[in-house]
Amino acid sequence: MAKSKSKQKPAGAAGAPSIHIGISAEDRSAIAGGLSRLLADTYTLYLTTHNFHWNVTGPMFNSLHAMFMAQYTELWNAVDPIAERIRSLGHPAPGSYAQYGSLTSLKDAPSTPPAAMEMVRILVEGHEAVARTARSIFPLADGASDEPTADLLTQRLTVHEQAAWMLRSLLEE
Repeated sequence: MAKSKSKQKPAGAAGAPSIHIGISAEDRSAIAGGLSRLLADTYTLYLTTHNFHWNVTGPMFNSLHAMFMAQYTELWNAVDPIAERIRSLGHPAPGSYAQYGSLTSLKDAPSTPPAAMEMVRILVEGHEAVARTARSIFPLADGASDEPTADLLTQRLTVHEQAAWMLRSLLEE
Protein backbone atom coordinates (compact mmCIF):
# COMPACT_ATOMS: atom_id res chain seq x y z
CA MET A 1 0.00 0.00 0.00
CA ALA A 2 1.50 3.33 -1.07
CA LYS A 3 1.73 6.22 1.33
CA SER A 4 -0.43 9.18 0.38
CA LYS A 5 1.29 12.48 -0.04
CA SER A 6 -0.05 15.61 1.59
CA LYS A 7 -2.13 17.73 -0.76
CA GLN A 8 -1.24 20.92 1.08
CA LYS A 9 0.81 23.29 -1.00
CA PRO A 10 3.57 25.38 0.52
CA ALA A 11 2.60 29.00 1.04
CA GLY A 12 5.01 31.87 1.27
CA ALA A 13 8.76 32.01 0.99
CA ALA A 14 9.26 30.00 4.17
CA GLY A 15 7.39 27.07 2.66
CA ALA A 16 4.81 26.97 5.44
CA PRO A 17 1.81 24.84 4.55
CA SER A 18 -1.37 26.68 3.64
CA ILE A 19 -4.07 26.94 6.28
CA HIS A 20 -6.99 24.50 6.06
CA ILE A 21 -9.11 25.01 9.18
CA GLY A 22 -12.53 25.25 7.54
CA ILE A 23 -12.54 29.05 7.33
CA SER A 24 -11.87 30.66 3.95
CA ALA A 25 -8.85 32.91 3.47
CA GLU A 26 -11.20 35.84 2.87
CA ASP A 27 -13.09 35.22 6.12
CA ARG A 28 -9.86 34.67 8.06
CA SER A 29 -8.56 37.99 6.76
CA ALA A 30 -11.74 39.88 7.70
CA ILE A 31 -11.87 38.32 11.17
CA ALA A 32 -8.18 39.00 11.76
CA GLY A 33 -8.77 42.62 10.77
CA GLY A 34 -11.55 42.91 13.32
CA LEU A 35 -9.45 41.22 15.98
CA SER A 36 -6.60 43.62 15.18
CA ARG A 37 -8.93 46.51 15.99
CA LEU A 38 -9.96 44.72 19.20
CA LEU A 39 -6.31 44.21 20.12
CA ALA A 40 -5.57 47.90 19.51
CA ASP A 41 -8.58 48.96 21.59
CA THR A 42 -7.63 46.57 24.39
CA TYR A 43 -4.01 47.73 24.48
CA THR A 44 -5.00 51.39 24.37
CA LEU A 45 -7.47 50.90 27.23
CA TYR A 46 -4.81 48.97 29.15
CA LEU A 47 -2.37 51.87 28.79
CA THR A 48 -4.97 54.47 29.83
CA THR A 49 -6.07 52.40 32.82
CA HIS A 50 -2.48 51.88 33.97
CA ASN A 51 -1.83 55.62 33.57
CA PHE A 52 -4.86 56.41 35.73
CA HIS A 53 -3.75 53.83 38.33
CA TRP A 54 -0.46 55.70 38.67
CA ASN A 55 -1.97 59.18 38.69
CA VAL A 56 -5.29 58.97 40.54
CA THR A 57 -5.64 61.28 43.56
CA GLY A 58 -8.35 62.36 45.94
CA PRO A 59 -10.59 60.90 48.62
CA MET A 60 -11.25 57.72 46.61
CA PHE A 61 -7.55 57.10 45.94
CA ASN A 62 -7.31 53.68 47.64
CA SER A 63 -10.41 52.16 46.07
CA LEU A 64 -9.78 53.57 42.59
CA HIS A 65 -6.07 52.70 42.69
CA ALA A 66 -6.98 49.08 43.50
CA MET A 67 -9.85 48.93 41.00
CA PHE A 68 -7.68 50.35 38.21
CA MET A 69 -4.97 47.80 39.02
CA ALA A 70 -7.40 44.91 38.77
CA GLN A 71 -8.70 46.28 35.46
CA TYR A 72 -5.32 46.95 33.84
CA THR A 73 -4.10 43.51 34.93
CA GLU A 74 -7.11 41.89 33.29
CA LEU A 75 -6.57 43.94 30.11
CA TRP A 76 -2.87 43.03 30.02
CA ASN A 77 -3.78 39.34 30.27
CA ALA A 78 -6.28 39.76 27.42
CA VAL A 79 -3.91 41.05 24.74
CA ASP A 80 -2.03 37.77 24.29
CA PRO A 81 -5.08 35.57 23.56
CA ILE A 82 -6.38 38.15 21.07
CA ALA A 83 -3.00 38.37 19.31
CA GLU A 84 -2.63 34.58 19.29
CA ARG A 85 -6.07 34.17 17.71
CA ILE A 86 -5.00 36.56 14.93
CA ARG A 87 -1.90 34.40 14.42
CA SER A 88 -4.01 31.22 14.44
CA LEU A 89 -5.97 32.69 11.55
CA GLY A 90 -2.70 33.11 9.62
CA HIS A 91 -2.17 36.85 9.98
CA PRO A 92 0.45 38.93 11.78
CA ALA A 93 -0.74 40.60 14.96
CA PRO A 94 -0.20 44.36 15.15
CA GLY A 95 2.25 45.30 17.86
CA SER A 96 3.45 48.88 17.50
CA TYR A 97 2.11 52.13 18.90
CA ALA A 98 1.74 53.42 15.34
CA GLN A 99 -0.38 50.41 14.38
CA TYR A 100 -2.47 50.64 17.52
CA GLY A 101 -2.96 54.37 16.98
CA SER A 102 -4.30 53.77 13.48
CA LEU A 103 -6.52 50.82 14.49
CA THR A 104 -8.02 51.89 17.82
CA SER A 105 -11.40 53.52 18.26
CA LEU A 106 -10.34 54.99 21.63
CA LYS A 107 -8.90 58.43 22.28
CA ASP A 108 -5.46 58.58 23.82
CA ALA A 109 -5.28 59.36 27.53
CA PRO A 110 -5.11 63.08 28.34
CA SER A 111 -1.53 64.33 28.73
CA THR A 112 -2.46 65.94 32.06
CA PRO A 113 -4.09 63.51 34.49
CA PRO A 114 -7.77 64.42 34.94
CA ALA A 115 -9.65 64.41 38.23
CA ALA A 116 -10.57 60.98 39.60
CA MET A 117 -14.21 60.99 38.49
CA GLU A 118 -13.21 62.16 35.00
CA MET A 119 -10.83 59.18 34.90
CA VAL A 120 -13.77 56.95 35.74
CA ARG A 121 -15.92 58.53 32.99
CA ILE A 122 -13.11 58.09 30.43
CA LEU A 123 -12.73 54.42 31.42
CA VAL A 124 -16.49 53.84 31.14
CA GLU A 125 -16.36 55.21 27.59
CA GLY A 126 -13.30 53.06 26.87
CA HIS A 127 -14.86 49.82 28.05
CA GLU A 128 -18.06 50.57 26.15
CA ALA A 129 -16.04 51.29 22.98
CA VAL A 130 -14.11 48.02 23.30
CA ALA A 131 -17.42 46.17 23.80
CA ARG A 132 -18.76 47.75 20.59
CA THR A 133 -15.63 46.70 18.70
CA ALA A 134 -15.90 43.13 19.99
CA ARG A 135 -19.60 42.99 19.15
CA SER A 136 -18.95 44.26 15.60
CA ILE A 137 -16.79 41.18 14.86
CA PHE A 138 -19.53 38.69 15.78
CA PRO A 139 -21.26 38.66 12.37
CA LEU A 140 -17.92 37.84 10.71
CA ALA A 141 -17.12 35.04 13.16
CA ASP A 142 -20.68 33.69 13.05
CA GLY A 143 -20.84 33.74 9.27
CA ALA A 144 -17.57 31.80 9.06
CA SER A 145 -18.50 29.30 11.81
CA ASP A 146 -15.46 30.55 13.73
CA GLU A 147 -16.40 29.33 17.19
CA PRO A 148 -13.01 30.03 18.82
CA THR A 149 -13.24 33.70 17.85
CA ALA A 150 -16.90 33.86 18.93
CA ASP A 151 -15.91 32.38 22.31
CA LEU A 152 -13.10 34.91 22.71
CA LEU A 153 -15.48 37.74 21.82
CA THR A 154 -18.08 36.52 24.32
CA GLN A 155 -15.45 36.48 27.07
CA ARG A 156 -14.26 39.97 26.18
CA LEU A 157 -17.80 41.36 26.06
CA THR A 158 -18.53 39.95 29.51
CA VAL A 159 -15.45 41.64 30.96
CA HIS A 160 -15.97 45.02 29.30
CA GLU A 161 -19.69 45.28 29.97
CA GLN A 162 -19.17 44.39 33.63
CA ALA A 163 -16.27 46.84 34.02
CA ALA A 164 -18.30 49.62 32.41
CA TRP A 165 -21.23 48.89 34.75
CA MET A 166 -19.00 48.95 37.85
CA LEU A 167 -17.31 52.18 36.80
CA ARG A 168 -20.63 53.77 35.77
CA SER A 169 -21.99 52.95 39.23
CA LEU A 170 -19.35 55.22 40.74
CA LEU A 171 -20.73 58.14 38.73
CA GLU A 172 -24.35 57.71 39.87
CA GLU A 173 -25.67 59.85 42.66
